[in-house]
Amino acid sequence: MSAPSLVGLPADRILKTLRTYRQGPLLTVELNVPEEGNAVTDAMLDDLLTVLDDHDPAVRVLVLAAAGDAFCLGGDRSEFPRHLADDPAGGGIRANGTKALRVCEALTAHPAVTIARVQGRAVGAGVGLALACDLRVGADTATFRLPELALGVPPAWGGLLPRLISEVGVARVRELILTARVFDAQEAHGLAVLQRVVPQEELDDAVMAWAKPVLRRSAAALRVTKAMLNSLTAATRLADTSVFDPELLAAILTQQRAG
Repeated sequence: MSAPSLVGLPADRILKTLRTYRQGPLLTVELNVPEEGNAVTDAMLDDLLTVLDDHDPAVRVLVLAAAGDAFCLGGDRSEFPRHLADDPAGGGIRANGTKALRVCEALTAHPAVTIARVQGRAVGAGVGLALACDLRVGADTATFRLPELALGVPPAWGGLLPRLISEVGVARVRELILTARVFDAQEAHGLAVLQRVVPQEELDDAVMAWAKPVLRRSAAALRVTKAMLNSLTAATRLADTSVFDPELLAAILTQQRAG
């Protein structure tokens, strides 16, 4: 029997860039700007913080999904010139970067088990959002890219680089960052960017195959176990420089504008 649809039902909450669907202890958060490829804007970061900071203890599983053909085409770079025009010293860029870091940390630290449901293209910040989740399943047609260097900026968004190195390994990450090439779902699985790959029509079934046993676990034991896993993972990132991401991005962009 097929899993229940995780999206497409009447939304219980509609924000400017998101829709949420609540099915008992399972909450689906859907990026909902498909006409823009679900690009991450200031408004989306604000909406994500609104949802992620609301820790309903009854929620055991949080699924991060996306409307349309793409999961997320990365950060909306069209906002950068506006930020720099408003504050040539880079204050707006820093504020945006700080919110991005808060969103990714909120996904990782959320007491519920977080599952990324990835279809289509995941680019830059889209990869970062998925990596911040505990579990990641992707359609076999999904593709991934880390284009920051090709776009003239460092990979300084939401703690993406230390998360990548922790999950994937420094040698492979170095190649992906420096070449900015596209890699497919099967390679993403081999790199542990995805933990499972299925045909797109089976994405909901794959999510529910993970969610169902989690939903039966003791809430207290689940919360403590996730905290333990996060603590042990953090121990492998002793040189985590994520806190500097907003400053690095602002420094490069203000320098480019001045030059």
